[in-house]
Amino acid sequence: MPSEVVDCHSLVPSESFSPPSVSPSQQSYPSVSFKNSRGSKSMSYTRNKILPVLVLILSSLSILRLVRIALTTTYTSPLLAIALPPKLQRPKSGFSGKHSRTSANEAAILEKEFKLLSNLIAEKAPCNLLFFGIESQYLNLSAVNDGGKNVFLEDDPYKLSTLKVNSKHTRMYKVGYKHHAEKAYKLLKHARGNKSCAPDSGLRNSSKCKLALTDLPREVYEVKWDVVVVDGPRGDSPQAPGRMATIYTAAIMAREGNTTDVVVHDTDRMIEKWYSWEFLCDENLISSKGKLWIFRIRNEKNSTRFCPDKGIVIQQ
Repeated sequence: MPSEVVDCHSLVPSESFSPPSVSPSQQSYPSVSFKNSRGSKSMSYTRNKILPVLVLILSSLSILRLVRIALTTTYTSPLLAIALPPKLQRPKSGFSGKHSRTSANEAAILEKEFKLLSNLIAEKAPCNLLFFGIESQYLNLSAVNDGGKNVFLEDDPYKLSTLKVNSKHTRMYKVGYKHHAEKAYKLLKHARGNKSCAPDSGLRNSSKCKLALTDLPREVYEVKWDVVVVDGPRGDSPQAPGRMATIYTAAIMAREGNTTDVVVHDTDRMIEKWYSWEFLCDENLISSKGKLWIFRIRNEKNSTRFCPDKGIVIQQ
């Protein structure tokens, strides 16, 4: 009995098909021919029309995906790879750009860090308090330091225009910084090999030390500061102003006072970490919380060294 043949004109190719020739004794069904039909021509025309549309749609989806990736990917620069040579580099995990701030409305300091800083100032209040950098949270410390002097130095015009001082004992000054973060290691080499950068050199206007900030408001040099907080400038990318000069200058100021606490924020970043070790010294570290380090510096303005020479060997 011959096999059942299903009529499916729309699915067959345009060429005719015949089963292989067999002997009469082997033939169990009649030969069948599939011929062109109007449906096959329609199918061929439809394919030719749909394929370009599908290619266009897939190409558009690929482009949209690339645009989405470009817009949503956060750029985090391994600052150390630019600022420091290979022998001084740490693993990439040691640098984090996740906590950089782009506006005065973003949280600059964690609650546990702020509590540590607030407790420090409360213990010393009323005191002379100097900030490199200004954030909305820091303005609240003016009330903690009631009756003391509060001075903020800031280079960001946006912050200066949006953050308002509401205390007669608090002042804000606009300052400028000329060294980008990518120059960190060159400046460190300069400081190590230049006697004008030693602690006993001070912050004279004629200083030849490239790290010395000698054009700050006059009040900054005249006051003996009890607490100096370094949280500026930004320093969150190689081309951004770095904190090399502010950490160095804070170290000089601290050694010219009686006993000064220097607070450095963002110590998860390599420049803040290395410059703190270089000029504030790990043996002076009295407390830390999160990314906030507190160093206690005593009067050592006649010293020729910032830190004792321990012969530390830095390994990768």
